[in-house]
Amino acid sequence: MRPLRPFNFNTSAELFPAAIRKKKRAGFAYRRFGTAAEAVQFAMEQLPADSLNGAYLQVEEARFDQNGIRSLYESEAFPLPRRPRKAEAASEKDAA
Repeated sequence: MRPLRPFNFNTSAELFPAAIRKKKRAGFAYRRFGTAAEAVQFAMEQLPADSLNGAYLQVEEARFDQNGIRSLYESEAFPLPRRPRKAEAASEKDAA
């Protein structure tokens, strides 16, 4: 088995919304990013959870679903600072 090559967060990336015809996703359409790190950060920190579910990230020839995007975000190699998602931040304030 060949070892996986390291993921390059500096490669450009495209984020695609879930393909649901009956329901329009408010404020989320196809988006291109200069770096995969920016795309991953946007997906994890800005997208509503229902928009992230079914969306995918395209980086060169690789595609990442919701779980793949989350794995990239949580990896030690992720180069940007992490912030809590909007829904998580609101629930933390309510708990306090």
